[in-house]
Amino acid sequence: MMKKSETQLLCGLKRSDFQTTVNGKNTDLYILKNSAGYEVAISNYGGALLAVMVPDKDGNIANVVQGHCNIKDMISGQRPHLSTLIGRYGNRIKDGKFQLNGKQYQLATNCGQHSLHGGSEGFHAHVWDAFQMSDNTLVLNYTSPYMEEGFTGEMKTTVVYNFSENNELIIGYMATVNKKTIINLTHHAFFSLAGIANPTPTIEDLECEINADFYLPIDNTCIPTGEILKVDGTPFDFRKAKSVGRDIDADNEQIRNGNGYDHCFVLNKHEEGELTFAAKAKDPKSGRTLEVYTTEPGMQVYSDNSEGEYKGQNGATFQRRSAICFEAQHFPDSPNHPYFPSVMIRPGQQYKQKTIYKFGVEK
Repeated sequence: MMKKSETQLLCGLKRSDFQTTVNGKNTDLYILKNSAGYEVAISNYGGALLAVMVPDKDGNIANVVQGHCNIKDMISGQRPHLSTLIGRYGNRIKDGKFQLNGKQYQLATNCGQHSLHGGSEGFHAHVWDAFQMSDNTLVLNYTSPYMEEGFTGEMKTTVVYNFSENNELIIGYMATVNKKTIINLTHHAFFSLAGIANPTPTIEDLECEINADFYLPIDNTCIPTGEILKVDGTPFDFRKAKSVGRDIDADNEQIRNGNGYDHCFVLNKHEEGELTFAAKAKDPKSGRTLEVYTTEPGMQVYSDNSEGEYKGQNGATFQRRSAICFEAQHFPDSPNHPYFPSVMIRPGQQYKQKTIYKFGVEK
């Protein structure tokens, strides 16, 4: 760990390790800073978060997001979605099929028989055009061509990262299309509030609160059943803070289907599209906290259930359940459930959403 008083680049990453050319476009590493000197490191390959450097209760600064240690691993490593932007459609679409105007479309399938996170060549696997507007703001642009991964129409997307004076990572999303299609953008940040290490501690002691009275149950392939169930009396009740590990291996069909938590929570909202509190997590040892606010109706909570250990930044290793993801989004498989909030967008409309990850400390 490093003290705030040090003037060197806090994240310890080397820009040259993230520079290459992919399909004629240059990749690079971008550093956002606020006046307190804390940092966020981002690659324009997939919009990946590579570091979020924030203090603990004693002022020790550590990286609280998991990422790859070089561009080669980002492109061909074990975790293609590790802390990246996700699109055109975050989460799963059953059998990769959806209908628009009575016509059925077939998406690329990359998760068994289903489409996951926009397909193998989704937004996570492209070089975005980057423009750093200021010390604390980065703008990324990507145009997804007609029928990329099977999605109809061309989609122009802008994502703005801003790292505020209050240690808020604010992510704003905007998109337009030239043909009626579907959209569900999110960010798949893998947060480790204890700080990444060798090995990175598990999240089972993390105290978590989620502002949701309902959640979406899934089948054994992680596709929503179509039901919207109350969290009351289930392992999915986080309305009062509890440890992530308390019920993560409960004798419960939904826990078994997700191999832990891999479910969409229906966030409590008074109005559609309002920016509201979604979740809070606290690491009891370091005192670091993370609050999530979003305009989205749902939030996929993923407890990093995949088996195996792999290497990350600066010698860190990431074991199973060493991170938690709060993926603010519309519901998975929404095109096949008409009563879920709509994910359709038409020419002339502008897609907008905002998600805020606010980092703090409680002693």
